[in-house]
Amino acid sequence: MIEIFIGMPHLVFMILLAFIVGGGEKGIIVGVGLTHWPSLARMLRAEILKIKTENFIEISRQFGKSEYFIFKEHILKHIITQKIVGFTLLFPHVILHESALTFLGFGLSPQTPALGIILSEGVGNISRGYWWLILFPAIFLILIVKSFDSIGERIKILLNPTRLHE
Repeated sequence: MIEIFIGMPHLVFMILLAFIVGGGEKGIIVGVGLTHWPSLARMLRAEILKIKTENFIEISRQFGKSEYFIFKEHILKHIITQKIVGFTLLFPHVILHESALTFLGFGLSPQTPALGIILSEGVGNISRGYWWLILFPAIFLILIVKSFDSIGERIKILLNPTRLHE
């Protein structure tokens, strides 16, 4: 199931979902939610499979602990940092995709202040020589995305300093 969702182009699938739901905030939430969960699920699955092979899991099983106890006390505590980092690093993608959906007209309404709407309105003014109406919002969007990406990388380093080179 995850491979099917990962194999689809994000933007095309988000446009389709936003159109089916009716656009607006609800369309963006459904589109982003259904297209961005597979990468996080795949990463968490790989981490869980790796943790399940550790010695402390086997020792816990030998002491007669239940699978629920092992999951709650060992696995969940180890993957919570991965979840936090995963969500933080996923946030820049969500911002870009929301702006793209809104720019293409499938996202937020024109009365809602959003970078996608500002960029969409700025494109119509390029031919009249008002290039700054698209340049500065685009630079702002890039700075926002880069900031959240840097924050995510810093959180990754803070929460797990032993994995600096992954």
